[in-house]
Amino acid sequence: MLVILGYCSNDNTSRVPMSPTLSADQQDALLDALQARFEKNMHRHKSLKWADVEARLKAHPEKLRSLDAMEETGGEPDIVGHDKKSGALIIMDCSAESPKGRRSICYDREGLESRKEHRPANSAVEMAAEMGVELLTEAQYRDLQKLEAFDRKTSSWVLTPPAIRKLGGALFCDRRFDHVFTYHNGAQSYYGGRAFRGVLEV
Repeated sequence: MLVILGYCSNDNTSRVPMSPTLSADQQDALLDALQARFEKNMHRHKSLKWADVEARLKAHPEKLRSLDAMEETGGEPDIVGHDKKSGALIIMDCSAESPKGRRSICYDREGLESRKEHRPANSAVEMAAEMGVELLTEAQYRDLQKLEAFDRKTSSWVLTPPAIRKLGGALFCDRRFDHVFTYHNGAQSYYGGRAFRGVLEV
């Protein structure tokens, strides 16, 4: 079982404006940023070579807009896994803290609309869909934390099981005291130090 291993405004109160495709210059800038991060963090993908990663990314240009969205919202996406059978790359947000451009958002639309005042402009589930990525599951989040320490000062919404969400709750995780913790809040809550981490398969 493979567990381990984006264009948006940096204003976390806005929606996610994404163009259908990236220009050649945007694509080059994105690939340069990804390559620099890839080469700086080889412990996340010891068995991979950048030339192979770049070829895979260029073969799936429709995924680059999602990667650009992850990048532009502060996620610092990087390759953290590889499915040897299919060749798919597993890419997750690897920013040290929860992405700055996605904070102060409710868990989902239902939670957002349940607020009678002070509603944020977006939710984690909707924003992820707009970006073309998936929220990390709790298991994926914990696997990501095995690579290095993330969210030592912030927290991240994670995909919440339907049974919990049906009762009004939503899950989030963080790292404190060198341990990874899972908590719950009402899905309508939001905080300046909480966003979400996404995963993209290419």
